[in-house]
Amino acid sequence: MTETATLAGGCFWGVEELFRKLPGVIDTTVGYTGGTLANPRYEDVKNGRTGHAESLEILFDPQKISYDEILDYFFRLHDPTTLNQQGNDRGTQYRSIIFYHDEKQRQAAELAKTKAQAKWPRPIVTEIVPAAKFWPAEEAHQDYLQRIPWGYTCHYLRS
Repeated sequence: MTETATLAGGCFWGVEELFRKLPGVIDTTVGYTGGTLANPRYEDVKNGRTGHAESLEILFDPQKISYDEILDYFFRLHDPTTLNQQGNDRGTQYRSIIFYHDEKQRQAAELAKTKAQAKWPRPIVTEIVPAAKFWPAEEAHQDYLQRIPWGYTCHYLRS
């Protein structure tokens, strides 16, 4: 049995690259969610006017990695205190969000956010919202840092 986590924490290339390395993560897909336009493309999302966030859909084995562990990792790999920004990337498409798929995930997200706040000196601005339709990004964005290891990323693990 597998479960799905959907998260947004800035440019999806770096988020995907860090999550893909975790034992128990079966598959990752970068894409767009949380907006109003059907079947968005990068050209639509990059200006921030569609409401979508660059996001990562994670298929994982809960026997090998828990949703709680995924959320703890999420709060370590980006700065959840910066509104609509990660590194050089600015705009609502780079906001920090946990898209929950059920009530259990919502509760876990609220708890993880509270736990993470103890580690950050500024207030965490991560949104916790119901999962919406996830639109996979174009093929050129999938596994980007695997194909172009020198490509842009602003993501790294914090202690």
